[in-house]
This record gives sequence, structure tokens and C-alpha cells, in this order.
Amino acid sequence: MKLQQLIENLDTLRVDGSLDKEITALTSDSRQVSEGAMFVAVRGVTVDGHTFIPSLVDKKPAAIVVEEAPATVPEGATVITVKNSAIALGLLASTWYGNPSSKLRLVGVTGTNGKTTSATLIYEMSRLMGYKAGLLSTVVNYVDTEAVHASQTTPDPLTINRLLAKMVEAGCSYAAMEVSSHAADQHRIAGLTFAGGIFTNLTRDHLDYHKTFQNYLNAKKSFFDALPASAFALTNIDDRNGEVMLQNTAARKLTYSLRSMADFRGKIIESHLDGTLLEINGKEVETAFTGRFNAYNLTAVYGASVSLGWDPEKVLVAMSRLVPVAGRFQAFHSPKGCTAIVDYAHTPDAVVNVLTAIREVVGDNGRIITVVGAGGNRDKGKRPIMAREASRLSDELILTSDNPRFENPADILHDMEAGLDTDELRANATSVVDRREAIALAVSRAGKGDVILIAGKGHEDYQEIRGVKHHFDDAEEVRAAFAR
Repeated sequence: MKLQQLIENLDTLRVDGSLDKEITALTSDSRQVSEGAMFVAVRGVTVDGHTFIPSLVDKKPAAIVVEEAPATVPEGATVITVKNSAIALGLLASTWYGNPSSKLRLVGVTGTNGKTTSATLIYEMSRLMGYKAGLLSTVVNYVDTEAVHASQTTPDPLTINRLLAKMVEAGCSYAAMEVSSHAADQHRIAGLTFAGGIFTNLTRDHLDYHKTFQNYLNAKKSFFDALPASAFALTNIDDRNGEVMLQNTAARKLTYSLRSMADFRGKIIESHLDGTLLEINGKEVETAFTGRFNAYNLTAVYGASVSLGWDPEKVLVAMSRLVPVAGRFQAFHSPKGCTAIVDYAHTPDAVVNVLTAIREVVGDNGRIITVVGAGGNRDKGKRPIMAREASRLSDELILTSDNPRFENPADILHDMEAGLDTDELRANATSVVDRREAIALAVSRAGKGDVILIAGKGHEDYQEIRGVKHHFDDAEEVRAAFAR
């Protein structure tokens, strides 16, 4: 692509060098620079791309994009100075791949909990409505029916646009993607054209990165602030931050709720471990999902589907055919009559939501045994809160490891144990560092009618310890323990 064409959407501060040259590749990774490439120097959380510019001298890039003029410029390279190179990368990536997001209807989902389920169900709904579709999610990416490994909730701009371009090439008309707070804050979604955005909820998470809850909220809100007037902005009005998301958006403002008047109103009629009878805008639909939190997700998906222009009656029929996402309230039944639920819940609010859903179904007819841990090198403040809430809503609590990363697992458990600040809560809890042993212990203690919640990892099939990922799958461990 000609350099002049590639940068036409950039708000450049200065250009030093010729624009009449061919660009052979676009990258923000200095290791991937080759002759004729454009290198974008992005300031990351731990690495500043500008520091690698001197190493490019012998690689002969055709152009470099910077926020400040480098001391050393590769010979013949055109230097393009911009205010924010992360935003520039998003715009360049979109142009490089032919603006794929403008060639399909892209729906973004943001919030603390429910992103994966909601985005995946919009993808599945698109297919049930007869369209080819794509998905960018925590669990897996899809280009129509082709599964593509997912390494991040929201990938980098080049990966996003490359996948979107593949979706367009495959004939997809719709796409859904999770929009994480990190991605919004780091401008990974810059340059994308969204047909709609969904806000699920906002509770404490990722404060190791954002530092304050307000920063976390602002990152989520920035997604809605950037939506065009042609898009819809659908928010959970029952969440106290739901209306905040709509304050400055140019998009069409829509709401959904289980408690308040809204454009899309859901109501739980009946609930059991294998599904929920849900009423949405006066019409009933039997679903394969359990819990109030999933009722919110389904109401949001219904609202987004109708907002995309699909027939409401056909949407309800399609909703009855949707199935839960792997690792999201995934139920396993043992021969002795107990049930295990594997769920990704890894925040205090998510744990409360899942345990509340289980208690609403079980009532006093069974015990709840919860196995939960907290990830290492992440927000430590949520650890005691999560343990306290899990203990409060369970008959028995087993604290264990969950991706300790570079922390000592025993230290993480100690942080969690600090939340057990009464004799009653302490008496209810056991700490078992080894997650496999913790799951086996929970299964051994469960009787007929009891429910075991194994929270935190969900779809993940590994344990990250000292920088190494070891295979570990909660679902596999449950099946093995049941078999024993």
C-alpha cells in the first residue's frame, strides 16, 4: 500500500520524508520489521517502542510512526509524528486491512462480568438467524465456523483487523467482540466501526492496572463515548453505572433491566440448575441458562438482536436453542446425585451471582460447597472480599490455587483467609493449596442433592506457575473425581 494512502486517516503533527513510497508490512513489533515496512512505536505498559528505533537502522524500514522525534533515524525512513501512536496503530491497522469493521455489523460488549457469554451468544444468535458471523472472545475466536485460538480478551489492533478481514472474506455479515477495559484504555479498538455496544455491569476488578475504580469506569465509558450516531448503545439500567455509560454517547440510547422500566424488560418465571423460563417484554422463552446474571445476559442479547433489526418472534425462538458457553455455569452430574458447576467467576460480584443462582435453585434441599482461589500478581484487594462472600453464601468453603503466577500460593491463600473475619466464617473454611486435591476433597464431601461450585478458571485449561503454563482443566478434574 502507498504510504500516502495508508496515513490518510491519521491526524499527523509532522511528516519528515517522502510519502511517495510503497509500504510492504505494518507492525508495532521491532523484531518483525523488514525492508519497506512501517514501524509504529507504541508506548506500552512495560515497554516503550521508541527505545527500539535505533535497532532498526540495518532493517531499512520505509517509515516509522512516533510521538517524539528519535535521535537516530534509519536511513531513508519517513518519520511521521502523531500525538498518540497507539491510536495511530488502530487507524493504520484498519486502513491496512481495508476497513473490515465497516463491511460487517460489529457489536462490542464491555463490563466486568458477562462479556464472554453475551458476545458468544450474539455470535450464535447471528448464525441461528441464518447469517455467517464472527467472534472475538476470551475463550475462542471464530471466523464463521473456523475456530481461531484466543490469547487475549481483546487482541491487538493488527490481530483484530486481520481477523475481521478474514470474516469479511468468509462472507460474514455480523461479528461480536468482547471489549476489555485494558483494550479500551490502550486504544486497541481505535479505528473500528461499531454497529452497537452493550454494557453488562461494573464491579471491582483489574485495579492492579487501573489503580482506581473511577479509572476503570472511565475506560469502559470511553467505548460508548466513541460510538457513532449510527450505532446503538444498550446499557444495563439496573447497574448503578449503567446510565453513566450513556452520558456522552452519540449512539441511540437503549436500556435493559430485570427490575426497572426499560426498553427490554426481563423477568425470571422459573429457575432450575439446567435452565430458566424467562419472560422478555411480555413473551416467555425456555432457556438452557441458570441464574439471574444469565437472565441479564439473555435480555441484553435479545435487546441487541432486536436493535440489529431482527424479528422479535424469531429472536425468541432462536434464544430457546442457545446453549451455555464452555466454563460458564457448566453443570456436571455425578452418579451419586450431586452436581458440580464449573464457572469462570473470578471477582467478588461474579462469585456472589453464581452462588445466589445456585441457592435460588437448591434452597434448603442441598448443601453448597465452593472451591475458589485468586490469581497471583493481580488485584490483591479483592481476595479477602471474594473469600468472605464465598464463605457467606456457601455451606462449606475450600480455598485453593488459581494461576498463582509468580506469587507463592500460600501467600495468596493467606490474603483470602483475612476476609474470614468471624468464627463462623473461619469454621466454614478449609485451605488446600493443590487445586486438584481441593476439587477431589469437595467431591468426597458432597452428597446427594449437594452442589459443588468450582470457580475462577472456567474454560482455562492451564495453571500458570512461575511463568510456566501447566495443563489443568477444572472440567476434567471434576469428571475424574466423579469417576473415582
